[in-house]
Amino acid sequence: MNAANPAGAATVAPRAPAAAIEVRGLRKSYGTRLVLDDVDLTVAAGTVTALLGPNGAGKTTAVHILSTLVRPDAGSVAIAGHDVVRDTAAVRASIGLTGQFSAVDTLLTGEENLLLMGRLRHLGRRAAKARAAELLERFDLVDAARTPLATYSGGMQRRLDLAMTLVERPAVIVLDEPTTGLDPRSRRTLWGIVRELVAEGTTVLLTTQYLDEADALADRIAVLDGGRIVAEGTPDALKRLVPGGHLRLSFADAPAYDSAATLLPDATRDDASLVLTVATAGGTGTLRTVLDRLDAAELPLEDLSIHTPDLDDVFFALTKGSAS
Repeated sequence: MNAANPAGAATVAPRAPAAAIEVRGLRKSYGTRLVLDDVDLTVAAGTVTALLGPNGAGKTTAVHILSTLVRPDAGSVAIAGHDVVRDTAAVRASIGLTGQFSAVDTLLTGEENLLLMGRLRHLGRRAAKARAAELLERFDLVDAARTPLATYSGGMQRRLDLAMTLVERPAVIVLDEPTTGLDPRSRRTLWGIVRELVAEGTTVLLTTQYLDEADALADRIAVLDGGRIVAEGTPDALKRLVPGGHLRLSFADAPAYDSAATLLPDATRDDASLVLTVATAGGTGTLRTVLDRLDAAELPLEDLSIHTPDLDDVFFALTKGSAS
């Protein structure tokens, strides 16, 4: 007999952790314009969820509601178990928000910005100084800590902005288009920081116009269009919703190209480039069939490439565009 579970005792399954963000039936209008229309969204703790959508889809309004800057007209929003309307102070203590533009004071140094945020968060002088030093080290800003922000690059300012968000170690971070305007190297540096935070248990809600960013970072993606969630799932699951995969077959000479076109009558021809395009529904079945036919006919390929639908395809297929 197991002493921890005596005979006849009911076994109680461990309770699943509460969602870090729970949105139900969220609605918001400005005058006669309905911006958010019955939005449901769940973000699991310790994950990244990306909110995608065209300009005017309602992303920024949703971010403002989640961060207690705007009150919803209907529905409920809970952050770390706290209601954004009834428990505003608790929500603000649980989240960090990095907006589309760096919220740093350009008259101060990087260190002074972090110390100011520490005092605003009531950390106390010694704790604020220790936390500032820790964050400057983590975000590779030690050498520039005491120089004016006018000397900072855009990437350095965004790193400092995110560091300021983390002064009080929030459980949930909302990143509203955090890499807008950054060069590719700075973007990838910020991606690495986000991955580290999530590995430590932080939850991230990300809005972005860069679909490769969502693909690289997000565990789940919600597509918002016209104020409604029109699709939600993992990046791979969303890609499978959209047809458009194909094989691109290049040939070195016209005789081989013409013979292959005869073997593959459903292929689309590009006579100028000697390229055949064969549609595929995914998987390896079509690829295997095509290669077997070409091998049997002894028709060598010069080049083969495989295209599968990406998030660009998903975005254009699922969104009709919204008014700005």
